[in-house]
Amino acid sequence: MRSVVITGASTGIGWAITKFLVGRGYRVFGSVRKQTDADRLTGEFGTNFTPLLFDVTDEAAVLAAARKVREALSGETLAGLVNNAGVAVAGPVLELSADDFRRQMDINVIGPVIATQAFGPLLGADPSLKGPKGRIVMISSVAGKNGNPLLAPYCTSKHAIEGLSESLRRELMLFGIDVIIVAPGAVKTPIWSKAEQIDLSVYQNSPYLPALNKVMTFMMKLGETGLPAERIAEVVLEALTAERPKVRYQITPDRMRHLMTATLPKRVVDRIIAKRLGLLPQG
Repeated sequence: MRSVVITGASTGIGWAITKFLVGRGYRVFGSVRKQTDADRLTGEFGTNFTPLLFDVTDEAAVLAAARKVREALSGETLAGLVNNAGVAVAGPVLELSADDFRRQMDINVIGPVIATQAFGPLLGADPSLKGPKGRIVMISSVAGKNGNPLLAPYCTSKHAIEGLSESLRRELMLFGIDVIIVAPGAVKTPIWSKAEQIDLSVYQNSPYLPALNKVMTFMMKLGETGLPAERIAEVVLEALTAERPKVRYQITPDRMRHLMTATLPKRVVDRIIAKRLGLLPQG
């Protein structure tokens, strides 16, 4: 039985990947931040699931979890690390607090760095372990190649994940550990439905308020109409097991729209987006 570590396993994509891999005979170590989630997932997934209680920004807790996984592996390598945990912070760059932006980067970028450093030795960087080399799957986004207004923190974090993955893939060739990006478009997950919980009161006097309301409505719609998270889980399994995996898998519900965004001149795309959100100059 091969073992995989998945961060952010309590809901959304992480939960779907956990369910999918457990169903295919993997032992999954899934990170959660609350004991109630650990108990719930253990009940849902059974003995092939082991909860790891940590926040990805807490280096000491992540290292403690890695020691727990090492002990459970009994000298064998880890088959995979799926860096999935993340949040989406919204707001105009000119008015967002630096702390909000920093929180986004800490969770979505520094978190995967901490997890990679903690679990990397178990994937095969530690020569004392026996078994096939493992792989790292980075959950990025189509936003890793594109920028959306009023979602700059999230887009910035995913651009960073793309660059981190590219560099890391080449570094870890030394140990035979592969790094693969999985970049979904909109997915039916709570990360988008939580948009309704974002407090826009701080922007009541902002010229960006009308556009922010439109973005929040759009984000909530994504939580209803996006790809099923199970589709992402299928791609993650391919990334973990394919003999010759791609370096990047992009999965979108509307390929034509993303193709147009990628091929049209940037200034044209700018005006289309600005017109829809009301971001064109007034008067």
